[in-house]
Amino acid sequence: MAAIQGDQSRAAAARGSHAPATPGPGPAPAPAPGGPNDGAVAGPDPRRWRALPVILVATFMSLFDVFVVNVAAPSIRTDLHASDAALELVVAGYSFTYAAGLVTGGRLGDRFGRRSLFILGMSLFTVSSALCGLAPDETTLIVGRLLQGIGAAAMVPQVLALISVIFPPAERPRAFAMFGVTIGLGAVSGQVIGGVLLNADLFGLDWRPIFLVNVPIGLVTIALASRLLSESRASRYERLDLVGLGGLTVAIGLILVPLTLGRDEGWPLWTWLALAGGVVALGLFGAWEARLARAGGAPIVPPAVLATRRVFAGLLTSAGFFLFFGSFLLAFTLFLQQGQHRSPLNAGLVFAPLGVTFAVSSVLARRLVARYGARVLTVGTTISFLGVGGLTLLLAQQGIGTSTAGMVPLLMVAGVGNGLTIPSLVATVLSGVPGDIAGAVSGVLTTTQQFSASLGVAGVGTLFFSELSSHGPADGMLAALICDLAFIALAMIGTLALPRPAQAPASASARGAAAGANAPAQPAAVPAVAGD
Repeated sequence: MAAIQGDQSRAAAARGSHAPATPGPGPAPAPAPGGPNDGAVAGPDPRRWRALPVILVATFMSLFDVFVVNVAAPSIRTDLHASDAALELVVAGYSFTYAAGLVTGGRLGDRFGRRSLFILGMSLFTVSSALCGLAPDETTLIVGRLLQGIGAAAMVPQVLALISVIFPPAERPRAFAMFGVTIGLGAVSGQVIGGVLLNADLFGLDWRPIFLVNVPIGLVTIALASRLLSESRASRYERLDLVGLGGLTVAIGLILVPLTLGRDEGWPLWTWLALAGGVVALGLFGAWEARLARAGGAPIVPPAVLATRRVFAGLLTSAGFFLFFGSFLLAFTLFLQQGQHRSPLNAGLVFAPLGVTFAVSSVLARRLVARYGARVLTVGTTISFLGVGGLTLLLAQQGIGTSTAGMVPLLMVAGVGNGLTIPSLVATVLSGVPGDIAGAVSGVLTTTQQFSASLGVAGVGTLFFSELSSHGPADGMLAALICDLAFIALAMIGTLALPRPAQAPASASARGAAAGANAPAQPAAVPAVAGD
């Protein structure tokens, strides 16, 4: 994310004076002071469509590794004799470092080069994946997962920033739509491909190939990124807010660690003190960021970004929906395997129809958003609520014997809602955002999504395991689903707060603005974000 120097520069950014330009093909041009920047070269990169699948690999891998562990969790527990708390740390520890580092990853990419940070992050992700795959015990696996999260935090923020830089406004909606589809496919593929890999038991390695498969993919991606991506930096950057970074990391850790370890430890006093300290730390973080902004510094989360109605509503929607999305996939996978005693492959394939409907609705979502705007998000969250609500009623009636034939249609309904919501959310929140703060907005947005997913895993996971041990897997799943319905309802409220267009966009350029393109010919789109 680009930092904006002083109050005067921030005001100029809000007026849209820092519209993004794109780096040209070939080697980066000779740098002006500070290096190549967003405004240094005119014209789109002719390699952009070949580069897009390469950078989207980072998005796919980062989400694949969030959700593939869900399918492998029972096998990891058995092989490494892992406790419930260790298992939750394996799942949530990755999301913790991922969420804590995303904003900083975006800032570093804007300053030192998005291509460089992308390759560095992919390299760390690849090495740490090998460490996870070779881990001899639960401690090594947890460390590897934490490092994976750091690598993801370095490479993933560059994806949206690179899309905004290398694609002209008219092409961004299509690129953003492909980004949204990748999000859904990465999550669901983690369930399905994870089940296939576990069932295959390649070379007798059991669960380990779910991590080791990242190694050749990462190496190929690094090679292609080095060849196809040009370097780009923000036109302006400032010193990294180390105090803010430390405060945000501490706050997230103080909330997630006690939620993850509390049940196994018997909820001692330190867990409650840590939770209270996390809330206080978040408040202090916000106060510091506001103070730094008033002093003309460069906060990692600019308060001006959060002050817009569009961004605030988008973050509320993101928080609610990803609390549901992360917790649902973990709890439902454990229910299928531990409660219904399905194989990893069988459990993974139950999610396949959800993945299909997600992919189809994701493709349709771009055109629907261009025509109906944020209303699509409201419809999407409502459909997800109906699917999960139906699943809740079915489970309450049939319990542990809930049939596949009964679950699959409801999962498909939820998949339609998820596909309409997740990619549309990214495009809607980024709609009309100037290039120099697009990194800040995308960093805050993605941080909220990952922190919410991690919080959902830790919080709902604790509830699920508690109910599992005391009343059985059906009650554990039912409790998790009730929480998920509350989370989706929160997301629905967020969608209602998003600005509605007065009328459907009539032109291609307007449709681009509605789906995330900041067309220079339409400067009114920028104040609409700043003032909404």
